[in-house]
Amino acid sequence: MTELVILLEEASMRDFLDGLLPRLFPGVSFILIPHEGKTDLERSIPRKIRGWRKPGARFIIVRDQDSADCFDLKKKLLALCSRAGRPDSIVRIACHELEGWYLGDLDAVADAFANQKLRLLAKKAKYRNPDAISTPSNVMVTLVPGFGKVSGARAMATHVQPDRNRSRSFQVFLRGIERAITEAGDSVATR
Repeated sequence: MTELVILLEEASMRDFLDGLLPRLFPGVSFILIPHEGKTDLERSIPRKIRGWRKPGARFIIVRDQDSADCFDLKKKLLALCSRAGRPDSIVRIACHELEGWYLGDLDAVADAFANQKLRLLAKKAKYRNPDAISTPSNVMVTLVPGFGKVSGARAMATHVQPDRNRSRSFQVFLRGIERAITEAGDSVATR
């Protein structure tokens, strides 16, 4: 059976995807492995990929862009995967931070934090391209006083809807998951 193994930058990504992916891809089993930041993730990629014992695993790497050049960062992460013997790994970058994916669906933010006024922000130019917001985590704290990365990730996981999400990097991430499932065919492990 093929395993979809997703190596993540941080615990909040795990909590978000743990609530989101089973809802979007029922029956598919994901192994989500969080790290303690981008440095930990990058150091871990070669070891985890080389050391994975179950044959047929598909690896997906997810990291925040932060202030890095997206194309250079993706190239660097793909090179780490290739050197570890898995050039078929999928790398996805959240522009600029995971919270940009939340801002891509302001209806979900409004529902998750019970503030219907947040829906109106979708009409403002600033929010039309959430991937252009350089510090979406700061914006989330401004919009939702007391917003926490982990608790916010859990709350958002049950509300985000792909069909209305304006974040291009979120859409590319989902296409990467779909690609991994398609390439794995019927051999993807189910729950």
